[in-house]
Amino acid sequence: MKILNIHGFRGSAENAAFGALTGLGHDVVSPPFDYDSVTPDKVAEKLRRIIKADTPRYIVGTSYGGFFAALLSAETGIPAVLVNPCLMPFYHLPLLGYEGDIAPMIALFGGLAKADRSIVKCIIGGSDELIDTHSLETNYYSAENITVIPEGLHSGATLPLAEYFGEVIK
Repeated sequence: MKILNIHGFRGSAENAAFGALTGLGHDVVSPPFDYDSVTPDKVAEKLRRIIKADTPRYIVGTSYGGFFAALLSAETGIPAVLVNPCLMPFYHLPLLGYEGDIAPMIALFGGLAKADRSIVKCIIGGSDELIDTHSLETNYYSAENITVIPEGLHSGATLPLAEYFGEVIK
């Protein structure tokens, strides 16, 4: 199955989600981004072009990539799977060293309101050391769509992604 995978801030296109998805036999499109040098609206534009060209059946996003996955799911109706999503990047990324303009993130954030929340699944590390405000996800998406791994950290490598993806990606 064709899946668009979006990595996180200062992460790799061949992240833990990419490894788990390809290990399950999926055809994964995973573009690399240098989020420090590309504006959020340009990232969103590139991802929209990829969706038009490759027509993925799912969008998977890790951390900041989860923000884009949630946004694109809201725009397109494609189901999304979010791994430790950073849905408020305008707050969290500056704390992690992002020095770019956060105004485009704030403008894009409003797009999440259009989400079909029933088609978004989240896996969250209960011991996430980078994003300690996963309350947005747990309050916005229905409880049955959230899986918390108590000992999981921010890195997708600390989460049982292959097992999780095997259950939620159909």
